Amino acid sequence: MEKNGFVYILASARNGTIYIGVTSDLPKRVWEHRTQAVPGFTRQHRCHTLVWYEAHDSLEEARKRELQMKEWRRAWKIREIEGLNPEWADLYDTIL
Repeated sequence: MEKNGFVYILASARNGTIYIGVTSDLPKRVWEHRTQAVPGFTRQHRCHTLVWYEAHDSLEEARKRELQMKEWRRAWKIREIEGLNPEWADLYDTIL
């Protein structure tokens, strides 16, 4: 089944500023952040490295997860990142 929603985390650096977002087109949205095509938090704080993402069957499901995660403590978000990506490597090439 094709996934229609994604929650993702971008970081400025390992243990740096993090940003949680949601989209239906992960490669396009991460590219927009990386190229600073849209003004906002990620441009201001230089959050351009995709360090974590999670696929969902629907965009609505992904939005619910995003809102849940935005309420989490920072330590929980870091634990989630490091569970998937302990080195905080840029995952952008893996989604293309």
